[in-house]
Amino acid sequence: MQITIRSVPEAQKRNPKEVLSKPLGFGRVFADRMFRMRWNEKKSWHDAEICAYEPLVLDPAALIFHYAQEIFEGLKAYRLPDGGVGLFRPKLNAERMNASARRLVMPEIPVEAQMQALTMLLRELKDWAPSAEGSSLYIRPTMIGVTPVLGVRPASDYLYYIICSPVSGYFEKGFAPVKVATSEEYVRAAAGGLGASKAGANYAASLLAAKVAKTKGYDQVVWLDAKEHRFIEEMGGMNIFFVYGKQLLTSPLTGSILPGITRDSILKLAPEMDLEVEECRLSVDKVTRDINSGKITEIFACGTAAVVTAVSIFSHKGTDCQVGNGEPGPVTTRLYNQLTGIQTGKLADTHGWTFRVL
Repeated sequence: MQITIRSVPEAQKRNPKEVLSKPLGFGRVFADRMFRMRWNEKKSWHDAEICAYEPLVLDPAALIFHYAQEIFEGLKAYRLPDGGVGLFRPKLNAERMNASARRLVMPEIPVEAQMQALTMLLRELKDWAPSAEGSSLYIRPTMIGVTPVLGVRPASDYLYYIICSPVSGYFEKGFAPVKVATSEEYVRAAAGGLGASKAGANYAASLLAAKVAKTKGYDQVVWLDAKEHRFIEEMGGMNIFFVYGKQLLTSPLTGSILPGITRDSILKLAPEMDLEVEECRLSVDKVTRDINSGKITEIFACGTAAVVTAVSIFSHKGTDCQVGNGEPGPVTTRLYNQLTGIQTGKLADTHGWTFRVL
């Protein structure tokens, strides 16, 4: 399905080169253009346009404000060595967007239409993709229910939009390892819930546990399963891997874990790098024992925002366990370099994962 997209002309507000010459942080600076389109039962998807980045005007009774009918995605555009711009496995983001839409009873957007909107928007924003090492143009497609009615039911009107933010690294420490702690009181998601969907409600539910962890000196929360509080599921909003020498273990997708695209990429890349991979349930007690005995040599988390992040301290029930020597290990470093090399076009893409926009 192809959609008709109009581009609303407007004088450029800012000089992208000037914006990109300043510290970016993550998700604090936004490009001057955005994409948006609407859906209702009569017209399906319509009024697709690229326009100025501007505030949304919504009715105070819009369903998004009261019943959290909202989903989003996150992907990055990378500046390539020849000056072009590319995306990493963007069709998987489009497919996951539709999976989230189905779970929250929202309309799906054909993958081809999502790709068309992304491509056209990024071509207009080509000068906003930074070229500095470790930087990228972060892309946030979002869908919200906007019908103004107070009633617990799906909306009948939706707004889909895409905004872009030039970013540096997700963590202020860069590639430096992070300290993490399990949450014994709170859970991220339960089987049958929204854990496998990229819904804003998941992240709102995580904020209190993250705040508690940070007051104790930790960077992120490690989530345990909702039923028994025994098995490790995710870290913050990222998937997590445990390295036993040349073996990588990670939690299986049980329905409460987000199917990360970076996670999937690592599962496919690792065997090519002479590493074994296994998806299995890992109890937190086993993990702490294996860290202390040295069987676990590295721990890392992965996701679109940070790509790959090493863990230096793993804490459970108030006891800190140092992972390895506390520095990013060789497996973590190799995977980070391999992934970012493919994403930025510096290494050969033998899987056909990169999508060139221009």
